[in-house]
Amino acid sequence: MKIYKFGGASVKDAEGIKNVSSIIQNHKGNQLLIVVSAMGKITNKLEELTTAYLNGQDDVHQIFDEIKLYHFNILNQLFPDHNHPIFNDVANTFVEIDWLIEEEPEDAPDYIYDQIVSIGEIISTKILAAYLGTLQNNVKWVDARNFVHTDNTYREGLVNWEKTEAEIQENLAPLLKDNIAVTQGFIGNTSENFTTTLGREGSDYSAAIFSACLNAESMTIWKDVPGVLNADPKWFDETERIPQLSYHDAIELAYYGATVIHPKTIKPIQNKNIPLYVRSFLHPDAEGTDITDLKNHLPVPSFIFKVNQVLLSIFPKDFSFIIEENLSHIFSLFHNHRVKINTMLNSAISFSISFDYDAKKLESLIADLSKDYKVKYNTDVELVTIRYYNQETIDRVTVNKNILLEVKSRNTCQIVMRDKKETE
Repeated sequence: MKIYKFGGASVKDAEGIKNVSSIIQNHKGNQLLIVVSAMGKITNKLEELTTAYLNGQDDVHQIFDEIKLYHFNILNQLFPDHNHPIFNDVANTFVEIDWLIEEEPEDAPDYIYDQIVSIGEIISTKILAAYLGTLQNNVKWVDARNFVHTDNTYREGLVNWEKTEAEIQENLAPLLKDNIAVTQGFIGNTSENFTTTLGREGSDYSAAIFSACLNAESMTIWKDVPGVLNADPKWFDETERIPQLSYHDAIELAYYGATVIHPKTIKPIQNKNIPLYVRSFLHPDAEGTDITDLKNHLPVPSFIFKVNQVLLSIFPKDFSFIIEENLSHIFSLFHNHRVKINTMLNSAISFSISFDYDAKKLESLIADLSKDYKVKYNTDVELVTIRYYNQETIDRVTVNKNILLEVKSRNTCQIVMRDKKETE
């Protein structure tokens, strides 16, 4: 049993669907479960639709029409016969959003978000399964919500592993003996039968859930890059592919923000010692990156950049020490506001934290913190993490930068900085 995960870039258009289908057909001798994201940037567009609906904007239906047109243009290119059942299937799926946006929003925003945004994965997998079905007979579309069970934490569903594994073993594993199944990443279901999502970019995590519960032989993530690189090409002109990577280093890189792998992905497959392969869907026969229980460290330093950061510093109002009781309270506030910390440093009378900028979260967090602490912050700063750093690598990324915060451990250096011209 092998698990293949394809992201939105791989299925962004008709040619992408054809290419993915070709990759699957080349491996059809294997038992395969295919996990697929929403097409292209459709998740962003569905988020835009959700925001417009919640805010009562006039362009709700215009945005929705653009989303539908995008998908039907792809359908028209893939299926010359417009009587193919997939046209009605996709139209009926969109009706779920039609019904929702015709009424005034009454439910919690996060619940509404999940009901709308999850449709992207439902439709992309229906289209891929239908096209693949024109090429071979043993293709089944599978609804991931029948198998991935979560709590009611909308937008960040927590998986009920015991129930999920039992359902997958009992009802999905037998299906896969004779069929290739196409299912969704990113989504799950509550005990009340409401759709949840697993967190932004959570399709990798979905593939890991299925891999672990099926005791898969391997899991492959198909990307538009040649494997795991030591830096993002949009930040570095010269990057290196890392041929082999340990679970430990992969977890560290994902935790610090490496976008090639979702942070939650590694642990489920590490627990079952399932190898993870990162391959290019543009060059499917090329070597990529193998992530296993390798004991060696990374062969080259790796760089992870996060822009649009906030650096926030917290001080006791009475100049007393920052002690465990303060930290417990501070962390609980960050948790309550769903703000994820990217790096932190504490001194005797201050605690500094870097996190992704979100205007609403920042405003409400500062309001709560200010009840008990003095708060200072900078926005529009950068965070760079260097795994297996040396002074040369630090100097390389800090040219013409003012360093606002620097945190070092044995293997990792994190630097919060901004352009010198912005602070002079």
